[in-house]
Parts: sequence; structure tokens; C-alpha cells
Amino acid sequence: MLLSSLLLGGAPAGAAEQLDVHLDGLILPLDLRQLEDWSRSPTSPQGDLGVWMTALDAGSREDLARLLRAPLLRDRSLGQQLLQSWAGRQVVAEVGELISAEGGGSGELLLSSLRELLRRQAQVNVLDLLRAVPVQRLTLQLDGLISLADRWRHQLQEQGRAMERLRQLSLPLTVSPAEATAGGRVGSGDLADRPPAPERLSLPVAHRPGPLPLLLWRARPERQRHWVLLMPGLGGSAEQLDWLGAELAARGWSVVALEHPGSDEKAVKELLDGRRPLPGAETLPDRLADLEAVLDAERSGRLPRLGDSVVLMGHSLGGLSALLAAGLRPEPGLGRRCQRALDAIPLINLSRLLQCQLEQVNLPPARTSVPVAGVVAFNGFGSLLWPHRGLQRLKVPVLLLGGSLDLVTPPVTEQLDLFLPANHPLSRLVVVDGASHFSPVRLPSREQALFKIGDALVGVEPLQAQALMLQLTTGFLAGLDQGRGLPAQKLQRERVTAYVLDAEAAEHWRLGP
Repeated sequence: MLLSSLLLGGAPAGAAEQLDVHLDGLILPLDLRQLEDWSRSPTSPQGDLGVWMTALDAGSREDLARLLRAPLLRDRSLGQQLLQSWAGRQVVAEVGELISAEGGGSGELLLSSLRELLRRQAQVNVLDLLRAVPVQRLTLQLDGLISLADRWRHQLQEQGRAMERLRQLSLPLTVSPAEATAGGRVGSGDLADRPPAPERLSLPVAHRPGPLPLLLWRARPERQRHWVLLMPGLGGSAEQLDWLGAELAARGWSVVALEHPGSDEKAVKELLDGRRPLPGAETLPDRLADLEAVLDAERSGRLPRLGDSVVLMGHSLGGLSALLAAGLRPEPGLGRRCQRALDAIPLINLSRLLQCQLEQVNLPPARTSVPVAGVVAFNGFGSLLWPHRGLQRLKVPVLLLGGSLDLVTPPVTEQLDLFLPANHPLSRLVVVDGASHFSPVRLPSREQALFKIGDALVGVEPLQAQALMLQLTTGFLAGLDQGRGLPAQKLQRERVTAYVLDAEAAEHWRLGP
């Protein structure tokens, strides 16, 4: 790797610079126009820049060119609101570590320049930002940029190798029959052809100005002791998990799905319209208060009585809410861990931004008014919150479900590492090969089952992945009454395979075959 820094002319571009020695290595004078030309054609560099860039290997050259060309922000109003959020400021601060202005760091200078730039143009890339900073000279740490790109590539390779180890585990194979998926439904089995329709309820709560919207699916028949409280992820809605609530109710579990004002689908639409900043971990106290209010209302009779105990179930941030509501609180030292974790922009694990924001959030004491029978977390996370004990302190069974294509909460870091210290014999870890962070989510429209955002984000065969998730979730719920856990196995349905791991199988995955 080339140990050097690129000294960039800020304004005016193209000003002559002088070669000098820098403590971090070599300083190469360069104007921004020449760097921009190179970023468009990194394989055939011209002039003095070409001499230095040929010292980089081909992969590093392409990575650097891609970083320079990539849009930082594609939408003006969205960008302005992102910059007001905690997560947005953290990303800009990390970029500021790679760029320094005359006389010191440039985090705040970059932030103000980016805001000003967004007032003039709708889309901004790295080179646009460099030109907009109002100083004569900027120093771009080329080593840092290349190291960042290399780290991202390494993390992707590690995730790929981990999945190869998982596929090589000696687990019994079970083939799940492919059932009809008419109308977007999955896994109907021998139950009614149509799942029950939800009741729409409004629950007045003390901590919000308006009532809390709820969806209730009453079990038909009502044959289970437990009921399910279902929580969507950040920017999600109860309707996006409608398929899951309906199918669980068709199998005998009553389900209440929460809507969380301020961090729901409406909040994301307001973000996209430039009317509010990006919601984040600061919404967790309200989310936990929502959850507690529903539990209180069910126990006191203000909602229909649904069962003797509750299973807390959620997707992404909803899964984290479930773990927190079940009694977990972050281990001491979160600030120190986050200083190390945020040394680089966590593009392969965006959940770390939310986890680190929790250091600034006052969580309420852990309490629930209804006995908790278990927790189910789809694409859950918490590697920085519980790095040593994982789920060990929970006294109830936990089902963690993740996907091999998840770049928001990658399964090895965010689920396997949490699961390994778990000590409840019924707890299980499931990784669905071909599923992503968004595989559990379905749009309300029956004409279009899922977001059209590409296989890398949606995952492959999303309806089949959901069918496996449903089968395993119902198996886990049924096992709570019977005192038995899901068997360790490979569960296959058409092109999708779910790996179900108990503690022993998870340890084998960690160590390799």
C-alpha cells in the first residue's frame, strides 16, 4: 500500500503546489480537476498523478475511484435532514478524520460546507464536497481511504467465508413442502384458507399526545396459552408485518402489532420530504413505553384478554426493543467500545450507529406487567451492547433469525456472537441462506409482496424465505408449551435453506467444520 497523503488545492482548483515531506509519508501536490479526471478513468491515468496511482494495486485504484465518484447524498431535502440526525453527524465526523484543513481537523467545516452545498445542488459526491470547503489547502489521507475500502471488502469476504462454513456443517436435512402462495400468502398448511382480518384499535397512552394505533388478530381457534406482541423495525409499520400476524393467528396465537409514531413509516416519509430528521435510537424510550402500555392494557382489561403470558417479537429495532423489554440493559463500557467501533464508517454493519447512539439515551428500568414466555428477534442486533454475556442474562428462550445477505445486522457479528453465551436450552439461532435484512417485511399491497429494491437488499425468493421463517417461528412458539426446542437441522424449501442451530451447532459454526 502506498503510504502517502494527497495535498489538494481547495479554492481555486488547479493552484500550483510544491512537493514536500509529510510526517505520515509523502505529500503529493495535486489539483482537484486532475483527481476528478482520474476518478473517471483510473485504469489509464495521465500526468504526474498517473505516476503515483500506478503504485497502487488495481483493486485499490478501483476502490478509491469508486469512493470519489459515489454520491454522498442523492436528494437535497433528505440530505439536509440526515445531517441533523445523530447518525448523519457521526458519518461526517468519520469522513472528517480522513480530510484535514489548514490548521486542524475538518469535521465541522465539512458539515457546514455540505449544508451550504445542498442549498445549491440536489446531489453531492466526495469531489463536490472537497471543492466546496472554503480553504486554500486540504489534506486527504489516501491511506485512510484505501484502508477503509479494504476493510469493507474484507468484511464482505469474511461474511462469505462464514456462510461457507455454515453450509458445510453436518446437520440433518429436512425438506419443507412447497405450499400454495396465492394472494401472497405463505405456508397455509391445513388451516383455514383465509387468515383472520385484523381489528384496528386505538389505545390512549399517557406518554403520547394521541392514541396508539394497534392491529389485533384474534386467534381462531384460541388454543394457545401465549399471545404475541409484534413490533416493526425503524421506519416500519404494523401493515408491513400483516402477513406474519395473520398467519400466527390462523395457527392459534393472538397477535397485537404496534405502530410507533415518530419512528414508523410515516416518519420516514416525512424524512424523505425534508420535514424531519432521521429517527434513531432516541425513539427507544417511547417504543418501550408503547410496549408497556399495551401490556398494561391487556392485563387490566382495556384491551381484550389474550393469554396468560406474552412472546415479544420484533424486526430489527423492534427485535432490540423486545430484548430490552425482556430485561436486558447494555453492559458497562459502551462508550469505549463505540470509540473503537466507529473508527471507520460501519457500512457493513449500520446497526452499530444505532447501538452507539444508545450511550446518549436514558432507558427506563426493565419491567413488564405480563409474564414474558419468550422473545423472537428477526434481524436483531446488540454486539456492542452485550459483547461479553450476550443473551446470558435472559431467563426466557430466545429465537434469533437472520439472513446471509444482511449488511445492516450481519448474522455472525450481530446474532451468532449474541447467541453463543445464551444458556436457555430452548433458545435457537436461525440463519436463512438468501435472506436479507428486509426479508421479513412485506408491503400491504397484495399486488406487490415486497419492496422493489433489488436482491441484495430484499433477498432471493422472499416469499419462500418468509414461509421458512413462519414455520420456524410457529415451531418455536409451540415448543414453549411443550418444553422442547427446535431440532438442529437444515430446513430447505425450494431454493431457500434455513440453518437451525442449537448451542452445540452454533459453536461448531464458530470453530468451523
